[in-house]
Amino acid sequence: MFLMKLGYGRLLCLLFLFLTGTGHIRSQEYIPSGAGIKVKHAFYSLGFDTIHRQANWVYYELKSRGNRAVGRENDFRVDPQLNLFSATPDDYKRSGYDRGHLCPAADMAFDKKAMSETFYMSNMSPQVPAFNRGIWKRLEDLLRKRGRKELLYVVTGPVFKENKGHIGKNKVTVPGYYYKLFYAPASQQMIAYLLPNAGSDQPLKDFAVSVDRIEALTGIDFFPQLPDEIEKLLEAD
Repeated sequence: MFLMKLGYGRLLCLLFLFLTGTGHIRSQEYIPSGAGIKVKHAFYSLGFDTIHRQANWVYYELKSRGNRAVGRENDFRVDPQLNLFSATPDDYKRSGYDRGHLCPAADMAFDKKAMSETFYMSNMSPQVPAFNRGIWKRLEDLLRKRGRKELLYVVTGPVFKENKGHIGKNKVTVPGYYYKLFYAPASQQMIAYLLPNAGSDQPLKDFAVSVDRIEALTGIDFFPQLPDEIEKLLEAD
């Protein structure tokens, strides 16, 4: 269905790239290109914004890793690689906002260290409770379900537009929007979602946008390691 939407000419171009070998994509890290302090943890990476006191983007791979499940420990703490730049758990106390995971803890339930590292405050962003526990959770579940079937490269983060103020001693910005996008190399598909930081009962498809739209809003270049021809084709749809 997705390839049909590309159009006949663009589909031929994409097939040509793969038939000639120029479009062959090896498994690799597709770290976004953008501002911020780059931090690498065991199973996810992030670009940290020292002004907003949170990540601009968080990148990780989502794939089937067997049935092992590690229990959630809720060990929220300062990211040791960021020290004084990091927000603290106290910033969120009595703020009315959830410590919203960007890289979901459930996506890292295959390994104790991987799960624990998702509770660094650098992976948190202030989310409206109805958003974090509602439509955001639905989106996480959707990608996790698809990730059991095929490898996904996922990037997620805040969009600092129409922000809702700041919380805590460290003045952590409350974003107006969040994005989540992924690249599925097996099916050659990219999908992005842009959601306001608010509760919603709307279907997730109502929030689907092009990757180009998220790049324009954030100033971040996603999947720059892809061949230019493929990147342009997939990000525009």
